[in-house]
Amino acid sequence: MSGCGGSGNSAGDSGTLRLVAAEYGDNQATSSKAFWDKVTADFTKTNPGIKVEVQLLPWADIDREVSRMVKSGNAPDMALMGSYSDFAAQDKLYSADELLSVTAEANFLQPLAEAGSVGNTLYGLPWVASSRLLFYNQGLFKQAGVSEPKTWSDLKSAAKALKEKGVKYPYALPLGPEEAHAEAMIWELSNGGGYADSSGNYNLASDQNILTFRWLKDNLVGPGLTGPVPPSQLNRADAFAAFTRGEVGMLNGYPQLLHEARAKGIDVRTAAMPVADNLGAGESPPAVGVADWMMAFKQHGKRVEIGKFLDFVYQDKNLTDFANRYHLLPSTVSASRNPSGAGLDSNDQFFLTALRGAQLYPVNDPSWVTVSDTIKRNIGRAVEPNGDPKTVLDEIAATANEASKKQH
Repeated sequence: MSGCGGSGNSAGDSGTLRLVAAEYGDNQATSSKAFWDKVTADFTKTNPGIKVEVQLLPWADIDREVSRMVKSGNAPDMALMGSYSDFAAQDKLYSADELLSVTAEANFLQPLAEAGSVGNTLYGLPWVASSRLLFYNQGLFKQAGVSEPKTWSDLKSAAKALKEKGVKYPYALPLGPEEAHAEAMIWELSNGGGYADSSGNYNLASDQNILTFRWLKDNLVGPGLTGPVPPSQLNRADAFAAFTRGEVGMLNGYPQLLHEARAKGIDVRTAAMPVADNLGAGESPPAVGVADWMMAFKQHGKRVEIGKFLDFVYQDKNLTDFANRYHLLPSTVSASRNPSGAGLDSNDQFFLTALRGAQLYPVNDPSWVTVSDTIKRNIGRAVEPNGDPKTVLDEIAATANEASKKQH
């Protein structure tokens, strides 16, 4: 990684900042290293006294590794990863107003700024984001003689018709441990439910959520409309790979999958998630939004230097460059309004529109790390043949309440 050499011992060196960042690429050609090498070199050119060393870690390890660094008294100056609120709760982070100019702080898209705030204070600076839309394979839809579903009933009858035409996964339902919490939340929102109530408290076993999983179990999983792999064992990556092979009629996806599937010749269409029949087709529940967070640690007291670097890295051209590399959405109003050069294509614009009104996970609750892990590992059981949605959701809710108590 850039300047890996001395990252372990540079904590006390006032002229060097350490950033630990998640690796977004999946091979050497797509590694984030090229981006960070260029940005840090450009920054040091304009700020000759400050070097920035970047250490890239896999998504699977970064939360654990950064927590370990913080515990051992060797926090990085900055980290870019999927969660921030446990560090905010321990008072380890600078707030945005200690780091950024007022205009830079006001530039974050509203739903992202809200999810990055604990109380009314912004600690998690949103970096890139994505939203989820329903994807369907238009080629398979044509063969089955079905059109874009607007309600759950539409989705069910489309899945039936696809199954009759021999489609392997009429609707792919990835409730396996990789990212079950996204799929679960998409379905819950489309029935007026979700993970938290209007005042932000966990509401995991609400009546709506129980009804949602009952419907899935009885109408999609039971009749064999979700494919050969039980949903509790189907991971997102496998569902996405099957979609790019043309084996999936419908699934929930994000911008990168759209580009990958099109590159493989799949005629992909995107739509808003169909809604529960009792909500009526006129209703449009929020999409699920997902963001990654930049945070700055107070431990080494480098507030001024960190602020300079963040003001630089959040410039439109840098943020847009990073977002475009991975088909993600930039987190700021100006970068998403002003697609520089290559910019967002019209498909990405749909995702951006969805993101503006999206609902994010309750990432600003410090117990979310524990709660999301519990959801990932257990929610799939709610739709198993002998699973009972109410029992499973009650168990998850009990774990969430326990985790919440510990944090507060």
